[in-house]
Amino acid sequence: MRRALRYSLIVICAIFLVSCKGGGSGKATAFTPRAFPALPEPPSVISDPQEKTEYVVSNYWNEFLGKTYPCDSNIVNGVTADEVEKALGTYVTLLEKACPIDFGRKAMASFFDKVEQFEAADTSSNVFEFFERMIPKYLYDPNSPVRNEDLYLPYVSRLASSDYSDPDMRPSYSFETNMCSLNMAGTPAADFTFTDLSGKRHTLHGVKAETTLLFFTNPGCPACKDIMEHLVADERIASLVASGRLAVVNIYIDDELDKWREYASVYPKDWYNGYDQSYLIRSDITYNVRAIPSLYVLDSEKRVVMKDAPAEVVLPYLDNLK
Repeated sequence: MRRALRYSLIVICAIFLVSCKGGGSGKATAFTPRAFPALPEPPSVISDPQEKTEYVVSNYWNEFLGKTYPCDSNIVNGVTADEVEKALGTYVTLLEKACPIDFGRKAMASFFDKVEQFEAADTSSNVFEFFERMIPKYLYDPNSPVRNEDLYLPYVSRLASSDYSDPDMRPSYSFETNMCSLNMAGTPAADFTFTDLSGKRHTLHGVKAETTLLFFTNPGCPACKDIMEHLVADERIASLVASGRLAVVNIYIDDELDKWREYASVYPKDWYNGYDQSYLIRSDITYNVRAIPSLYVLDSEKRVVMKDAPAEVVLPYLDNLK
């Protein structure tokens, strides 16, 4: 009887140690964490560099999700949470820097499907929960240097309807899905009317240039000032503006117009500097401006090239325009 009881206690303890759902107690398990799997090696028959990159991206998570390992508050399917987060950062960087946006969207949709399938096979795992927290942190947080709504959209739209996502968060995921659907890369940017300092009214689509930088700013915003100074000081960018090939449309969307008028004199005179007189951008949610500054790059047809992209991405792009 005592041996049977002892055996039962051992089994219960083992189940407790392996159980992951809810993040665990934070106590160390008997499991030694494994390293995050090495990047997949493209087959030798693939010689094109772009195809090699896309192969790596397509198969990036296969080995990590190929088998169930123990987990707790600091371990995600056998790998430390820090290592998995680093791997996610690398994955996002590959998608942003080395892959076309259409491929990136499909890759994020496929990634979600793999994570959801893993959860369906083992609901005690913390894999789904981990990525439910981390994906918004990297791709949707307005302060993230790699934020990208076009890549976030395929993931969050699936979170909104998944049986495994946090039920309390699903309304927020649905709202974010709608917001991320605005002004997607490759689609025409929403047109709007703005008023300049003299009272003259313009439309975004009425601005003629090969490339347009749509720049949402606030008076006295330090980050806005830094970007403005860079745009003015960069000889290449300044020459594009002077030639008319690049137009900078600098828009204020809030309601403290006295402050804006007082500050507007510092803006470059060869920019389109104006404000949203009707507050439609805010009230109608024409653009998903979640933080200031917010930068969009548009082509000659006012199609979106970059959406709410970090300055670290936009400024080199403008500097390398041909």
